[in-house]
Amino acid sequence: MPNPRFLQTAERWKNKEIPTEREKKQRSVKQKTPFFTGNVNYSFLEGDSGKQILKEYNKRVKADYKDSSALKVLFFSDNVVKGSNPFAFILLNKILTQQKMRIATPADLERALEKEAINLGNTYEDSALVLRSSGEPNGYLASDLINQVKQRGNLKYPLMIPLAGLDLKYDSNSPHNLSFQLTDFAELIYAPQLKDKNNRSKFNRGDEKGLPIFDKSGSRILCTAEGGLRRLHRYWNGLDAFNRALATSGSNGRVTVCAEGRRTKN
Repeated sequence: MPNPRFLQTAERWKNKEIPTEREKKQRSVKQKTPFFTGNVNYSFLEGDSGKQILKEYNKRVKADYKDSSALKVLFFSDNVVKGSNPFAFILLNKILTQQKMRIATPADLERALEKEAINLGNTYEDSALVLRSSGEPNGYLASDLINQVKQRGNLKYPLMIPLAGLDLKYDSNSPHNLSFQLTDFAELIYAPQLKDKNNRSKFNRGDEKGLPIFDKSGSRILCTAEGGLRRLHRYWNGLDAFNRALATSGSNGRVTVCAEGRRTKN
């Protein structure tokens, strides 16, 4: 009798672009993201380990995602991996979790700032998506995510979804040939702080979810807007929930890695 796992693998190779609903569910179960309960160490993805992880990342971009340009944004320079966008971080996280690490969530970045555990000055770090409606910007991806969220319960906007709980799939119908997929570890966080009325509001620190605690005398600024699907990233002077360009990346982008009970730096 044929091995069921072999048959499942054969079906996936027969048609990568249009997986069945059952296969999507199975794929999400396999995605594992360690959410640490003990002491957490923070570092950039750097040194020899960073170089090797980036090498594996580039192999997967070619083999699993047909060299999607949205993923070809990370590079190694000055002994550190540079670049950042949500698509790249989700794929990178799949590699990191195999080594008992993961990319930082919004809450992780706030903790790292408070503890001064890592120098985040003059950098930016993607950490989540912000879902506000099925319209533009990024209407195709927003609608797809909304359908997934509705299967899990009530939908309330705006919704913050940390990248560490997402999977990535090839999707020829998507503008970037990529779509987001909720995993069993996906956090669906109602985030009223990210409403349009709070655009340009000031704050100094974040709450337990990494969302701003507003303070009129704060030194950091929230940039936010209504509509569709946008990316959330921390930058040197605040928090950006305004950016609609999901595939863009800059040389100031950094990968902040979390690991439990050990350092990830070389």
